[in-house]
Amino acid sequence: MSHLSYIPYFSSFVVSITQKRENMCNSSLPLFLLLVLCIVLASADPYYGNSDYKPSSSSYTTTTSDTVFSLKVPTLDETTFDDLLSFGYYRKSCPQFESILHNKLKEWIKKDYSLGASLMRLHFHDCSVRGCDGSILLKHDGSERTAEASKTLRGFEVVDDIKTELEKQCPKTVSCADILTAAARDATVEVGGPYWAVPYGRKDGKVSIAEEAALVPMGHENITSMIEFFQSRGMSVLDLVVLSGAHTIGRTSCGSIQHRLYNYQGTGKPDPTIDGKYLNFLQRKCRWASEYVDLDATTPKIFDNVYYINLKKKMGLLSTYQLLYSDPRTAPLVSALTATHSVFEHQFAVSMGKLGIVDVLTDQDEGEIRTYCNFVNAY
Repeated sequence: MSHLSYIPYFSSFVVSITQKRENMCNSSLPLFLLLVLCIVLASADPYYGNSDYKPSSSSYTTTTSDTVFSLKVPTLDETTFDDLLSFGYYRKSCPQFESILHNKLKEWIKKDYSLGASLMRLHFHDCSVRGCDGSILLKHDGSERTAEASKTLRGFEVVDDIKTELEKQCPKTVSCADILTAAARDATVEVGGPYWAVPYGRKDGKVSIAEEAALVPMGHENITSMIEFFQSRGMSVLDLVVLSGAHTIGRTSCGSIQHRLYNYQGTGKPDPTIDGKYLNFLQRKCRWASEYVDLDATTPKIFDNVYYINLKKKMGLLSTYQLLYSDPRTAPLVSALTATHSVFEHQFAVSMGKLGIVDVLTDQDEGEIRTYCNFVNAY
């Protein structure tokens, strides 16, 4: 058995435990207890809230009448994902990586707070297509970045700025995929969300195809397709509901919701699931498709669980996320997440950690360390 099995954070990746979790999530326990049990089985504290957290190696001994068991707990620097990704990957080659990234990102978000949500979204789009390989950053004719689905993505200049500084300090060492993953984590923290430890060692992909950007959910899909999308990437229904909570901050273009306001499903009428007062506000706000509207109508600049409370009030901006409250497969989790912000914050860190390791490239033959994040290396 890999030593990873002994670390609480990684319990969410153990198949047997995942199966137990899914069974328990289908039970008739009270909603809050149900969510807590699902989360406990999925994961324990993912080292969030403390960027300096580094547990020392320790030995634990348990004695029974017949057997003595010893367990050595590795440090974060020692810990790897099956020897592919490691928390200490840059400890020797670029020890200043995280501090450079953190300082740069802090400067950018101080100038433009909305970049926090934009970087989280950019990371999600990257990991949704070909895994977390930085392919969304490539800028050439026919790349994901040039696709219609990517036209409102922002934050590229932040990644470029961080990469430029890292190339001065640690040339040809830190991948753009690792930069984007860590930037999404630090952006979350800067806007009031949780911290989680990010393992490193991703290689940058060499392929980026515009047509594949259409795979990314745009907020009008049904719940079945969303569940299938997440499960195909090794993630669960719980991850779907929790990561939708990223819409507690940020904005979207009015063009993405106008079909709900004026001609829902070709009826010539608004979506009947929208609260009346909220509908009136949106119709006045979104006369033009080019306008922007907050994803969370109540606390748009606070990272909290009010997003889920809004769903219960029929104030979900995107149709997919309003459906989360009415679909029996997701509604219990939405109801439970309205109960306490701390449960949402904890599980958000866990689910973002899982997102960040979707289909990563780790072999030199699979990818590269780009010198410029916008272009593949010239050999």
